[in-house]
Amino acid sequence: MTYDIPNVELLNPKEGGDITYMDMVEEKESMGESQIQKMFAGSSVFLTGGTGFLGKLLSEKLLRSCPDIKKLYMLARPKKNKDTTKRIQEQFDDVLYDKLRKERPNFIQKIVVVEGDVGQIGLGMNEQDRLKVMNDVEFIFHGAATVRFDEPLKTAVEINVRGTREIFQLARACGKLKAVVHISTAYSNCALNTIDEKFYTSIMPGDKLIDLVETMDEKIINNITPGLLGDFPNTYAYTKSVAENIIMEYSKGLPVAVFRPAIVIATVKEPVTGWIDNVYGPTGVVVGAAIGLLHALHCDPKAIADLVPGDMVVNACIATAWKTAKEYPGNHEDAPPQDLPPPVYNYVSSEQNPLTWEKFMSYTETNGLDVPPSQAVYYYLFRLTASRWLYTMYCFFLHWLPAYIIDGIAMLIGKKPMLRKAYTKISKFSEVLAYFALKQWKFYNRNTQNLFSELCDADKRLFDFDMSNLNWNDYFYSYVRGIRVYLLKDPLDTVPKSVTKHTRLRYLHYTFCCLLSLGVLRLLWGVLGYMFSLVL
Repeated sequence: MTYDIPNVELLNPKEGGDITYMDMVEEKESMGESQIQKMFAGSSVFLTGGTGFLGKLLSEKLLRSCPDIKKLYMLARPKKNKDTTKRIQEQFDDVLYDKLRKERPNFIQKIVVVEGDVGQIGLGMNEQDRLKVMNDVEFIFHGAATVRFDEPLKTAVEINVRGTREIFQLARACGKLKAVVHISTAYSNCALNTIDEKFYTSIMPGDKLIDLVETMDEKIINNITPGLLGDFPNTYAYTKSVAENIIMEYSKGLPVAVFRPAIVIATVKEPVTGWIDNVYGPTGVVVGAAIGLLHALHCDPKAIADLVPGDMVVNACIATAWKTAKEYPGNHEDAPPQDLPPPVYNYVSSEQNPLTWEKFMSYTETNGLDVPPSQAVYYYLFRLTASRWLYTMYCFFLHWLPAYIIDGIAMLIGKKPMLRKAYTKISKFSEVLAYFALKQWKFYNRNTQNLFSELCDADKRLFDFDMSNLNWNDYFYSYVRGIRVYLLKDPLDTVPKSVTKHTRLRYLHYTFCCLLSLGVLRLLWGVLGYMFSLVL
């Protein structure tokens, strides 16, 4: 069922940033004509994953920077006690869309909510909605996926693999189709050490894996999952890899591109500097360390942290759609032949602007200690180590020992113990992240570099994704503040009180260390005294 969102914003528009619509018009005129805007003008776009982190950024960017888009169809599944349209309306109330509301106050009229579910047969769409999409849509961005690393294989396959097949079956029926961009991940082939912009042989054909999970008992599937994964660390990377096999099989003759971003984190500048809405991966590490719960990570400090800002990711994704449509064989005589595999774009930072995990933590620490969160429960103390033994020692002394002591005290005074349970979750999170923090990959991204060089001057400014120009220190200045404001909901005007609290926590930490050291020395003294008494 499709829903046109009512234009409630026209009645009570919200204020955004400092840039006005006229500023944008003047800037556009000075830059020249945008080829990307021209390509999307009058077109309808179908977007899956629009309620996720990248999907939110992508929908915002399309509506703001390609203002002549005709319709944006957003596939969204209903949630318990929440109408699909209501859910999307609430999404667009976020500060992320303030700039869009100011520059394009009528944007809401372009959004059509399509009720469905990527994990269902036929995408869970009714026939009326399917016909509307087939007859109207020219661009498809497929970004929906389950990103849980520990997702049961059956669920991961239904969403990430079968869902991709359903998207391509829909795409083949779209009569006006110009481009399909499948958003994969740079780690879809993480079992390899070197990853080029090409397709690799799948560990299992996608159709066969779909048949397996549809016909086999889920308990049996769970039991054989480790064997199916092989060298893949989790069901997410495994199913994203198999999804690329589906693309190879079902994309023939279609205008398709595979876009593989690395580890996506907060925005660098637009529409909101430092915006992020999830604690996945490195952001979870920063949050855990900032509030004083996470003190160690099993990680190679010298390994490359392939991080990419969310707004630059969506810019590259939109540019990929533009180039795919431009080179579609139906558009001009010199287009590539239809029997070639779809182009692949690795979007990484390691080639043009490498950053190690050591520098990542250094930047976040340097900038983050100026704005400590008011929710901090302990002093900031964080260590990276590639040594398994040393990591275990850090966890024992900095996580588990304090957890048992504090939980023990809590039980004595009639409070509910919480730290042991928290560190059980943190330990699981750390183990999952360790695979990517200990290993290093060599990525090639010639296609992505060439794509940026092909953009006109206007598009290089409007849809900038050149990683070579990113200043990491400036970026992390905004990143840690974005985490504080958008994730922890901790406004910057609380910084003075938080700094005072952090100072107290530092004194408390040193006091605890002194008492613990004295206790250990007293224990050793007692043991030595007892041993000497036995000898004498």
